[in-house]
Amino acid sequence: MSKTYGRGHVEGLPDWGRCAVMGVVNVTPDSFSDGGRWFDTTAAVKHGLDLVAQGADLVDVGGESTRPGATRVDADEELRRVIPVVRGLAAEGVTVSVDTMRATVAEQALAAGALLVNDVSGGLADPAMIPVVADAGAPFVVMHWRGFSQDMNSLAVYEDVVGEVVAELRTRLDAVIAGGIREDRIVVDPGLGFAKNAEHDLALVAHMRELRALGHPVLVAASRKRFLGRVLAGPEGAPPPARERDAATAAVSAIAAHEGAWAVRVHEVRATADAVRVARAVEGAGEGAGEGAASHPLDTPEGDR
Repeated sequence: MSKTYGRGHVEGLPDWGRCAVMGVVNVTPDSFSDGGRWFDTTAAVKHGLDLVAQGADLVDVGGESTRPGATRVDADEELRRVIPVVRGLAAEGVTVSVDTMRATVAEQALAAGALLVNDVSGGLADPAMIPVVADAGAPFVVMHWRGFSQDMNSLAVYEDVVGEVVAELRTRLDAVIAGGIREDRIVVDPGLGFAKNAEHDLALVAHMRELRALGHPVLVAASRKRFLGRVLAGPEGAPPPARERDAATAAVSAIAAHEGAWAVRVHEVRATADAVRVARAVEGAGEGAGEGAASHPLDTPEGDR
């Protein structure tokens, strides 16, 4: 079976035929890489449309920072930030995901036109989340999560990070399915950066096959995260700022796409959109080797040197 077919299709969402690109719109003043840049509704909607123009297949709208140490906003404030942006993007025909841990926000976002609920707690933060998503029949992202942002660093303790993350995700999947969410509408996310250090994150990226063996499409959200800063800094240097990690993000996106990820979640879309398309072209060349590949339009000489 090819990696393309192995990605899985999420019922209720388009099938893009390759690793999808999920662009990020943070309607927050304090997100780790772009807090405050899109805090105004009009600016946030414009930014979402710009991401689509740059190659995003869907746009993930969130109104609460989940960076390590972040404090929570109240539900009314999250709704005020998120719902107008979801409504504005959906009205423009954008496939919208809502990034929230609250059932009330998920419910209203779905009513406003969102198609996917991306809950970093996998339904653990709000007991009402699973019934709301199940009743709506919406696709749902189950991320590996051990606790809220203010506590996550102290929870990054593993003897076998890949085995433990897979086991904890499997337990959570069983609960989500028992709660009524259809199996063909579930995506899993290893939760890079959430209760994990750089070594843990790199190990999970290196073991995508174990994550895919859970039997659900996999979302990889590595964009601009601390482990990339650690890799780029080397053993002695200071990590570059978050916005200087986009090339590294695109590299992880290409790796994830090659390993069969369903989607990658990124802040800067253009480089990752190129990366996943190149990964798909390489897969296609491998699948069609020896079957008339020389007639493909990509073979036109262009003086590459």
